[in-house]
Amino acid sequence: MPAIHVDGLTKLYRVPVRQAGLRASVRSLVKRRFRDVVAVDDISFDIEPGEVVGFLGPNGAGKTTTLKMLSGLLHPDAGVVEVLGHTPSHRRREFLSRITLVMGNRNQLSWDLPALDSFELNKSIYRLEPESFVEARDEYVELLGLETLVDKPVRNLSLGERMKVEIAGALLHRPDVLFLDEPTIGLDVTAQRKLREFVAEYSRRYGATVMLTSHYMADVVALAKRVIVIHHGRLLYDGGLGGLAARFASSKKITVTMAAPPADLSPYGPVIARETDKVTFEVSRAETSGLAARLLRDFEVSDLTIEDPPIEDVIERVFEEPGDDWA
Repeated sequence: MPAIHVDGLTKLYRVPVRQAGLRASVRSLVKRRFRDVVAVDDISFDIEPGEVVGFLGPNGAGKTTTLKMLSGLLHPDAGVVEVLGHTPSHRRREFLSRITLVMGNRNQLSWDLPALDSFELNKSIYRLEPESFVEARDEYVELLGLETLVDKPVRNLSLGERMKVEIAGALLHRPDVLFLDEPTIGLDVTAQRKLREFVAEYSRRYGATVMLTSHYMADVVALAKRVIVIHHGRLLYDGGLGGLAARFASSKKITVTMAAPPADLSPYGPVIARETDKVTFEVSRAETSGLAARLLRDFEVSDLTIEDPPIEDVIERVFEEPGDDWA
């Protein structure tokens, strides 16, 4: 049984519509007009136990709405959702005690209290045994380097420090499924790396399923072998990171190191970078093998590499296109 099963998930928001001005305001008191906004549009996927999946999409794509439905905060308007065999919107204790939702722009710890006090509150909420609570707390304090932070009021912590104690507090009950919504937003490079390492170690130790949204592709590349991409609420791609480049990137880069390259290499293709004896071409995927063969035939080549464009560039191109074009 998959840890997460989604079939035809749909969510609509009914929002009021009116024109600006006093007359329109008065008219709206008598007769209000509404329009339906589709936040999530008939998406389906399965995630297996222990799998770490990147959930990608631009702002407004429906990522957070989907995570809220998977965690039971929102009711879907259509479709089937099952997490660990439970219907999330029922909000049963057996379900809530096995998941967690961490949002990078939301606080769960008490602002004016030390993190240790909030940890004690979570212990009571989840009815944790003292021994298991202390074991989990001390483990996370060590893994995340929180020894000097947990006895300070949360309001006195930096953003990176706060996110680390937020993560620790959210995992005290050792959940089987983690929904992480932008957990590294606004953090410096060091704090991002520390959180990534912790999430990877937690998933490895406890076989936890992780669904991660992030605008930092380094998070996704480091943690996830599989990505799900949505745009305008619709599913665009579900598969490996390499397959994402193969599907949406129309070009490849060929970097060749050669002895005494000529000044004009334009007959071989567009040159996008050049330094002394190293030249980088960008050509369509269909022309890649042909160009590589020509370079090897015509020049004294000491090294040649063929690469997909950076995953950040692929994702940016996907999101630049209208959703209907990709569909």
